Order: sequence, then structure tokens, then C-alpha cells
Amino acid sequence: MLFAFSVAPTTTADESASMSEAVAEAVRVVRASGLPHETTSMFTTIEGDWDEVMPVIRAATDAVLAVSPRVSLVLKADLRPGRSGELRGKVDRVDRRLASDPGGGEKGDDEVVAP
Repeated sequence: MLFAFSVAPTTTADESASMSEAVAEAVRVVRASGLPHETTSMFTTIEGDWDEVMPVIRAATDAVLAVSPRVSLVLKADLRPGRSGELRGKVDRVDRRLASDPGGGEKGDDEVVAP
């Protein structure tokens, strides 16, 4: 199962409004978990079962709460029990389709939202 989340302070002491220091603390927690993960400019995606991932998301949120009195958490999940390797698998399947059929694809494929 994949869980994409974004956790950020609602206030920052940084003059430029940068949240990177607080977000780095959350990412540190995710990396220490040992679970497969990927961090992008907007979300961190982590792969595992409910019982593995939710404590990591909570600890990452607590890490941001340690530096801000108020925190925003956005969570999205792709729940497919029994599947693994989907952190890259979903992207690889889309890339293969784009390489072989740039204008098409089959109905029912993984959802892809264009930038």
C-alpha cells in the first residue's frame, strides 16, 4: 500500500517563509523507518502496511509539531493489500505504456494526473 503525505508547519520563523527545516525533520523520521519511500517537492510517499506506515506518519508529524505550534497534514493512500514494489511499479507501468504507445493506453490502468 502507498501512502503519500505532506506535513508542514503553518507558521515559520524563517523570513522567506521556508519550511525546509521543519520538513527535513519529518523526512529524517521517514528515512529512519527503513520503509521504501520517495520524497518529491510536494509529498513523501511511503510503502508498507497500515500498521507499519501510520506510526511513521505520526512520528513525522510530531517532528514538525516540535518546531511549530500548528501543523497541516495531507494524506492520500492507494490501498491494494498484497501488492509490493508499487512505489516504482506504478510509474514503471506508465513509462512502458508511454514508450510503446504515446497516444493510448488501456482503460483501468493506474490513475495518472498530468502536471
